[in-house]
Amino acid sequence: MRVRSSGAAGGLASTGPVGGTVRSEAASAASAPSPVRRASDTASIMGVPEAELTPNVQRALLTLMGEVDQLRKETDALRAKVRDLESLADRDVLLPVLNRRAFLREVSKALSLAERHDAPSALVYFDLNGFKAINDTHGHAAGDEALKVVADTLASRLRDTDAVGRLGGDEFGVVLVLTAVEAAERKAEELAEAIAAAPIHFEGHTLNLRAAWGVQALERGITPETAMAEADAAMYARKQAVA
Repeated sequence: MRVRSSGAAGGLASTGPVGGTVRSEAASAASAPSPVRRASDTASIMGVPEAELTPNVQRALLTLMGEVDQLRKETDALRAKVRDLESLADRDVLLPVLNRRAFLREVSKALSLAERHDAPSALVYFDLNGFKAINDTHGHAAGDEALKVVADTLASRLRDTDAVGRLGGDEFGVVLVLTAVEAAERKAEELAEAIAAAPIHFEGHTLNLRAAWGVQALERGITPETAMAEADAAMYARKQAVA
């Protein structure tokens, strides 16, 4: 059974069950969920509820979001291109090894490691014997093939932490990280033997090279330029001794 009662101002009040609490229409309206609040719970643009934005503002924001996303993609592509260009700038023009500039940077890194942690590394300087004869007899294409074989021979026998570079002409350098001079000399001898044993195939000919080497410790108090000069001098002395 529902009853009708009079409000304070003599108007009609909402009906309710007998024995229950009678609510006014104003109170019921106040407690109903807001349509705007429901919209804001389901969708937003850049953190702003869609219901609070005009259609024109919504379109402008969506356009801006698309442009920002495209700019981010273009920036990522440019960064990847810069990394590729930096890699090319560090590579020798002919061989898959470092060029002289990039190799000197690796020498500097090894010297910094020695300065900070008193952990010396070693530099090995290689010079190829017989390279000029290959060029003179078989041409520069044969010389290029010989250099590729040497580069591959060196790179395949080094650790990921080590570095190999072409220093110019038929000269190569190797940085042996965290390696004492005695161990570096053994490694240099091993690499020289591998170069001598690696056959160079060119237009039906099998060619061979030998390598002279010198070792210099990369330790505190020495500069990259001095290290290179000392390793070169050690290589030249060894080359003269066996000539």
